[in-house]
Amino acid sequence: TLTPEPSPTPFPRFFTTEFDGSLAGWVILQAGNEAVPNIAVENSRLLMQMDAPYTWVYALYGAQDYENVSLETKFVNNALTPASIGLICRYSETEGWFEYNITTDGTYNLLYGKWLANGVSEYLPILDGSSNAIQQSGVEQRIGMICSGTTVSLLVDGNIIRNADASRFTLTSGKVGVTASSYENVPVIASFDWVTVSE
Repeated sequence: TLTPEPSPTPFPRFFTTEFDGSLAGWVILQAGNEAVPNIAVENSRLLMQMDAPYTWVYALYGAQDYENVSLETKFVNNALTPASIGLICRYSETEGWFEYNITTDGTYNLLYGKWLANGVSEYLPILDGSSNAIQQSGVEQRIGMICSGTTVSLLVDGNIIRNADASRFTLTSGKVGVTASSYENVPVIASFDWVTVSE
């Protein structure tokens, strides 16, 4: 369910969270493996640990929907290659979402994801590539994603590496969030320092 936890103050629309408190307003979802990942807020970081292979974990900001939005995060991916970290925009439980992933082997992709059943999703590749700007496992990195009209822009360390034409998809608004994925090698420990959601 995408019902956020009650809060005495309204959830902000545009913000930077440094994960100093609870995950109020955020929703954790999972696809792939049924093994339960360890999700925690520790030392002002959001930690996602996956001990089972082929697990996709999502932390969505469930308090607001966005049409055009920019989001960015700084993270460390402590994992054997391959493992990926990503951002989500225009997430809809029924219509799907855009997902930008970068992998510890220096590759990246933009996917259209959609739920087929509870915990079962399919992913349609929109584009993929590689970039020397993507750091190896254990190194701090910033990635960003801009969803504006029918264009999705992919950023690494503040620089646009690709612009994608997403006009063939009907996603116009939805939730934003972060994601981490394990493949054949585990454990994967993704550590998010902050997330910024802006106009």
